[in-house]
Amino acid sequence: MIRKRSSLILCGTFLFVTWNAVLVLLLWGRTPQGQLGNGPRDLALMPTSDLVGDVIRMAESFESELGKQKEILSQILSHQSLWKPRPNRKRPKVNAPSQPVIPILVIACNRVTVRRCLDKLLQHRPSAELHPIIVSQDCGHADTAAVIGSYGNKVTHLKQPDLSGIAVRPEHKKFQGYYKISRHYRWAISQAFRNISHSSVVIVEDDLEVAPDFFEYFRALLPVLKSDPSLWCVSAWNDNGRDGYVDPGKADLLYRTDFFPGLGWMLLREAWEELEPKWPASFWDDWMRQPEQRRGRACIRPEISRTLTFGRQGVSLGQFYDKYLKYIKLNSEFVPFTKLDLSYLKEETYRSNFNKEVYGAAVVTYEDVKQGQLTGSGPFRLQYSSKDSFKVMAKNLGIMDDLKSGVPRTGYRGVVSFFYRGRRIYLAPPPGWTQYDPTWS
Repeated sequence: MIRKRSSLILCGTFLFVTWNAVLVLLLWGRTPQGQLGNGPRDLALMPTSDLVGDVIRMAESFESELGKQKEILSQILSHQSLWKPRPNRKRPKVNAPSQPVIPILVIACNRVTVRRCLDKLLQHRPSAELHPIIVSQDCGHADTAAVIGSYGNKVTHLKQPDLSGIAVRPEHKKFQGYYKISRHYRWAISQAFRNISHSSVVIVEDDLEVAPDFFEYFRALLPVLKSDPSLWCVSAWNDNGRDGYVDPGKADLLYRTDFFPGLGWMLLREAWEELEPKWPASFWDDWMRQPEQRRGRACIRPEISRTLTFGRQGVSLGQFYDKYLKYIKLNSEFVPFTKLDLSYLKEETYRSNFNKEVYGAAVVTYEDVKQGQLTGSGPFRLQYSSKDSFKVMAKNLGIMDDLKSGVPRTGYRGVVSFFYRGRRIYLAPPPGWTQYDPTWS
């Protein structure tokens, strides 16, 4: 109790001293007689000889100022809802693609029929945002440029700036077109990956028509390509995909292949960073098929092609076109690949199942196959043992017989799969195959 009373006495003493100090300061600061203030407020605060009156006037002035400040504070509080953050208020979302963007790079030159290619791409494209179309034109052909330009902002039109001739060896003078194509490919793919900064790209030429599920096919296979280092491309093309040589009931069937197919193919940025520094001066597609580039990796291809070439005229002068290419079957059935389980394409799973399928199949002779003397539904294995035996059987059965660095078209571990008279045939090397022989070319 004594301690509490002492505290009260000290507080009272402090307040008394403080109040008197304020009064002294007011007296010292009193304006001399005859000196005018700066306004009504100064007059209210101006000390006079009447000390009590001065204190009263000061108190009234402070009270008035306090009322004004209170009014300002009330106005601020009335607008509190405008600046106070609302916990339940959602911020506007930026419209960014939630799915990967896969651009289509069209390689064009001097064919006005590029319109057919672009019309089909635009017809089947599910989203302009997810699949921008880039047309890279070489050659400087005005009529082709006009056709491309007629699509306006539906496509991006790039023009290869270097149209100069290329010095080649005398014996390669007739192949100068292949040199220009290789130069154009390098420039165009670099634009897609470096200047436009995409992470993947699907490359088609201006003489290709695409199937209704072309975009669906590549969308489904992008994650497969990204997740499997034993793959380096996805192609929409089956070199042996002529009508009658594919199973029409297996539009959803996909394969691994050691042969680079091209003709509508997807490449990742990482693969391009590997290839671009050593890109060849000519014959880029055959270069891609060399073991130094392939490095034991495979591509994915379909049973039924998702592209069809209509370009008989070109630098290859119609090579293979009349006999094979114009008969390729273009898929017409939409397959929802993005909803299918594609895990069977993983290397270990695929290789194990493929070997069991091929080498568990009944062995038949060429004569049995050619003359239609097979019994049962198949599949059947037709065995070759040399380059010559492969080429003879392939040619006589109507499939492509050429090899690149020892790899047959559509081949996987030396095996070529095709349909013949309604049955599955595997043209295969003997069991125990280990590697390709690059001299088989």
